[in-house]
Amino acid sequence: MDRINTPRRAVLALGTATAATPWLGGATARARPANAQQASSEGLEELGISELRRLMDDGRLDAERLTRHHLERIERIDPLLRSVIEVNPDALREARRLDAEGDRGRPLYGMPVLLKDLVETADRMHTTAGSLALRGLRPAADATVAARLRAAGAVILGKTNLSEWAGGMSLTHHAGWSARGGQTRNPYKLDRSPNESSSGSAVAAAAGLCVAAIGTETNGSIIDPASANCVVGVKPTVGLVGRGGVIPGVPSQDSVGPIARTVRDAAILLGTLVGVDGRDPATKASRGHFHRDYTRFLDADGLRGARIGVPRTVYFGYSHHADEIAERAIAVLREAGATVVDPADIPTAEQLEDLPSSMVVQAYEIKRGLNGYLSGAPGDHPRSLAELIAFNREHAESELRYVRQDGLEAVHRLDFGEREYREALATNHRLSRAEGIDAVLRQYRLDALVMPTTGPPAKIDLIRGDSHGGGASTPAALAGYPAISVPAGFAFGLPVGLTFMGTAWSEPVLLRLAYAYEQAGRVRRRPAYREADVGF
Repeated sequence: MDRINTPRRAVLALGTATAATPWLGGATARARPANAQQASSEGLEELGISELRRLMDDGRLDAERLTRHHLERIERIDPLLRSVIEVNPDALREARRLDAEGDRGRPLYGMPVLLKDLVETADRMHTTAGSLALRGLRPAADATVAARLRAAGAVILGKTNLSEWAGGMSLTHHAGWSARGGQTRNPYKLDRSPNESSSGSAVAAAAGLCVAAIGTETNGSIIDPASANCVVGVKPTVGLVGRGGVIPGVPSQDSVGPIARTVRDAAILLGTLVGVDGRDPATKASRGHFHRDYTRFLDADGLRGARIGVPRTVYFGYSHHADEIAERAIAVLREAGATVVDPADIPTAEQLEDLPSSMVVQAYEIKRGLNGYLSGAPGDHPRSLAELIAFNREHAESELRYVRQDGLEAVHRLDFGEREYREALATNHRLSRAEGIDAVLRQYRLDALVMPTTGPPAKIDLIRGDSHGGGASTPAALAGYPAISVPAGFAFGLPVGLTFMGTAWSEPVLLRLAYAYEQAGRVRRRPAYREADVGF
């Protein structure tokens, strides 16, 4: 399988001329304070943004050394995981430039961040959705999220693997597989699925290959891999984070959000991403709702006095392992001072799981979105969905080796009119919003809902595809509402997350609750990189 990345050894060689410099490896770094000691590289990958910033402020670390550390981890660990589809050949150069400028006041100064391979960058990296068909794509500008990360001082370290075309290629789940990147593996047990399309971002964050990563979600693609890889995933309200320059899926549902090892780091990233985006009309609605600093909402005692509902119908019962972990998490919520309303069912939960209107919306939006994107994107590549399907047939040995493209073919074949689409979208929104999430929040005067994100990750099966028993993502996906998954526990060493879900623009509340739960539960532990074994 083609893995079109600049050789990582070549990237690391960009910095070898200064590698022997005793002070943090960079000739352009600021002068070392007389009483400062160089921070040990051991354990840097587990430190959060705030801790890393303190080391930098104390003169014990710089952007170049931190970037080099993560590039070396990718070189050493990622051949086992296949989470990084491409490294940025200019990453060390960008880090040196930041050190030379010395502007340490930016919130992500020197932090190495990975982007899902749907996010355009106008540099020497590719943007391909995991497809060999887009090797010739040449974006004219950074995506809005990439530009905002750079403006905040982040080092764009590279791109992460994903389910090809964000999982839209096939009607069968092949989470984390793409023709370009191969199969991403779960770092907690290597024969297990990394879950859903932002799998590379979640695996890379879990394994300490970056400080944090960017994912995208249409339905479950941030929170599910966050659950499976024991990290925090934030799926924002649609319109909170601009999607200009991100390869589209289902725009009425698509969100771009952070994946990180802690709620605090996710909150820091979110604050750098939000705001009106001239390339994304949906962000106009975010005026008056976004915040540049979400860390001010974090409160270790934030569960005290909160009212949290437990929607049991549909979202419990598909995995007894997930149920047991969720029950323990609910007990933690109570002990931390929350009032738990149980049950607090979403009235339309069963309808939302099998909704004919959802298929209409997805087919209509994917078809128009991809045709529009392919026809307008610069470079040498297929110019329409029909040409993309033809390309895959011509390159079946690579593109269709494990997956069919029945998802793309179905979208191409179906042809719904605008009126039918508008009616279907209105149905989705009515059942998921006013008659769904908002109805139960209003009925019980709740701050949020809480449920297991999904079950323990299943075994990877490239021949038959992944098994998927259930999950929490659909109500927020159809509504365009926010959800946050936080590590909640383990079943035989396999992670399971807890999802906090709320109404539109409720990110401050959800982050407060998720942070307080994280501080009370202290669940996350480092990956074990276990090989397959007998048993569960």
